[in-house]
Amino acid sequence: MTDYTYHIRTARADELPALREIERAAGALFHEAGLPAVAEMEAIPLVVLRSHQQQGLIWVAADEHDHPVGFALASIVDNRPHIEELSVHPAHSRRGLGTSLVEAVCDWAKIHGYSAVTLSTFRDVPWNAPFYARLGFRILDDSELSVELQEVREHERQMGLPIERRVLMRREL
Repeated sequence: MTDYTYHIRTARADELPALREIERAAGALFHEAGLPAVAEMEAIPLVVLRSHQQQGLIWVAADEHDHPVGFALASIVDNRPHIEELSVHPAHSRRGLGTSLVEAVCDWAKIHGYSAVTLSTFRDVPWNAPFYARLGFRILDDSELSVELQEVREHERQMGLPIERRVLMRREL
């Protein structure tokens, strides 16, 4: 068995095309979860990645050669960091990289004075809501959704995501 060494850092501009490939590879797993339309969705556009990277809101899990094999992308929604995307290439899964990326976002949020981190994910996909619940995120009731979080949900609906299977979650810091 090969020993792998990984580290977490912010993304560099020249790595953005590779992040799209990681997202596509990780997204293919949604076929197994009975969500083929999600598996076939287009990767995040480069212009969006570039904007987030310039703001310092993309973290990568890099391998021993410093090549990205996973990433977390956040934005600021409702005055707190919101994880928009977490993807780890399947060839590097089950090594704690998703957890490390989420913790990097949460650590950044704490350092910058934020009180919580939010995200939107699938309720019933094992590597989605159940994974985040193990990391301290809780599902928000509809009554807890701010206008901006309701807008996140509406945007997902417009993208064609099955909203009935989605939940918004928050982790207090």
